[in-house]
Amino acid sequence: MGFLARLLTPSRVPALTRSRVYTSYAVAIVIDVVQFGLGPIGWAGADEVLDVIAAAVQYRLLGFHPLLLPTFLLEFLPITDMLPTWTACVAIVISTRKARVDDDPPPPGPGQVIDV
Repeated sequence: MGFLARLLTPSRVPALTRSRVYTSYAVAIVIDVVQFGLGPIGWAGADEVLDVIAAAVQYRLLGFHPLLLPTFLLEFLPITDMLPTWTACVAIVISTRKARVDDDPPPPGPGQVIDV
């Protein structure tokens, strides 16, 4: 399977472990702080390189989420790279994933009756 096919195939969402959540927040915060420090102009493409790195790391840590793509694209607009968009995106993705896990009932065990 080629690179493009693997990229377009939905990946399994990794489990949200404490270390994944902390690492994801740390990467997002560091990227946002560095981009804020670079200013609205940036250093000859440094902002874009940071955004590609942030998107790749978040994809690896959290799996695919539709919110990662607009965040990645929003970062290419001149002034929005000074906003904490990666941190906000990570917070929303993690909270929605946690809410979805909390809403799913545990699977029935052997010999358990399922109420319909």
